[in-house]
Amino acid sequence: MNPIISDYFSAREPSVIRLAQMEFSGRKDSVDAVNVSIGNVSLPMHPAMTDRLSHLRDKGSPFGSGVVKYTSTVGFEETRKAFLNIIESSGFAVDDLRVQVTDGGSQAMELVILGVCGGPGSDRTGERPLLVIDPTYTNYSAFAVRTGRKVVSITRSLEESGTFRLPGTGEIEKTIMDYRPGGMLVIPYDNPTGQLYSKDMLLSLSELAVKHNLWMVSDEAYRELYYQDNPVVSIWGITDRDVPGIEGRRISIETASKVWNACGLRIGAIVTDNDEFHRRAVAENTANLCPNAIGQYIFGALALEKKEDLKQWYNKQRSYYKSLMQELYAGFRRELPEVIFSVPEASIYSIVDVRNYVKPGFSAHDFVMYCAKSGFVEMEDANGVHRYTLLVAPMDGFYSRSPGNEGGKTGTSYNPGNTQMRIAYVETPDRMELVPYLFKSLIEQYELNR
Repeated sequence: MNPIISDYFSAREPSVIRLAQMEFSGRKDSVDAVNVSIGNVSLPMHPAMTDRLSHLRDKGSPFGSGVVKYTSTVGFEETRKAFLNIIESSGFAVDDLRVQVTDGGSQAMELVILGVCGGPGSDRTGERPLLVIDPTYTNYSAFAVRTGRKVVSITRSLEESGTFRLPGTGEIEKTIMDYRPGGMLVIPYDNPTGQLYSKDMLLSLSELAVKHNLWMVSDEAYRELYYQDNPVVSIWGITDRDVPGIEGRRISIETASKVWNACGLRIGAIVTDNDEFHRRAVAENTANLCPNAIGQYIFGALALEKKEDLKQWYNKQRSYYKSLMQELYAGFRRELPEVIFSVPEASIYSIVDVRNYVKPGFSAHDFVMYCAKSGFVEMEDANGVHRYTLLVAPMDGFYSRSPGNEGGKTGTSYNPGNTQMRIAYVETPDRMELVPYLFKSLIEQYELNR
């Protein structure tokens, strides 16, 4: 007799952002995968962080003796100051903000869900769900399921022009009144769509949060990664002067992963202007003891950086990604003018929608599996003929298919993600140049045999 695996584990499938590379890892043939399925940044960290990484065993390092102790649950003071220094460098006041360091932005997400939503089992009762704007970063739904909480959603539409359109304020408010969420999640520099929220959008959403007594949660992993001539947008730029009552309900999720090119460092933070929320979040995380000590020390170097120097870093990052986005956008327009390619405005992602190109019944998930398991394209260069495939993320997992999402209610099969895929700008520029041609060749193969 075999031991019984829990129902939760039995139903668990890999995240769609890891799915392609997990499947590809099982291939036996010799194929080079251009992997743009996950935001695994391939650039070096900020120089101050790299310097600390290089001198971990030096006499002046806290790890010079080889001893690595637990830190406090809230995190090193220097690491918390680093997050405040970063927020302040973007032009926002930090005097009343509390910082809790976490093991990456992912752990911060899970703690925030525990703090703003209903209790365990509220996925069944519907008590105080998290309101998200679909498509949204898939891990929010995953953490809600893990913790027995509920997600409800409203859905943006990808127009033929490549721009995403938010639902009207009336539709959003109706969803709030119907499902009474505990918190509203926004991602101003959006993952997965690449949409940039304007300050007016944030103001309207903040007004709804105050009116209906919601926590206002802003995932700011990509703050400063925007590619239009707009001032930087943040929840920390919305104050009581703009929306009376917004202060005391603001929470941001921060991370070392994206702007600072340190995905594997696994350092993030919950920042809030609500002292009670901060104290309770720290209390909850005492069960995890503390965040990564070495990662905290490396990231803490940014507490000592001048704000002018941090701004130069942001400009360098923006310039790099903007060039990649422009090249990829032009490449898709050239290779596949029929597909819809989301206009790159922010973060490090774009969406490709093939609804006008493929035959009915197309499944982005199945296409991604084809590319990962068996698809390839032969390309010749000065060194001979090489086989390539392309790994992208199917978008079906970014739509929550929850109440409130008209495209995903129980009993319907429609999901906009069936024809959409996310591309991350994470490969080197020369390999990013291959993406449009590989995508075209592989989808032609797939459609020919479907």
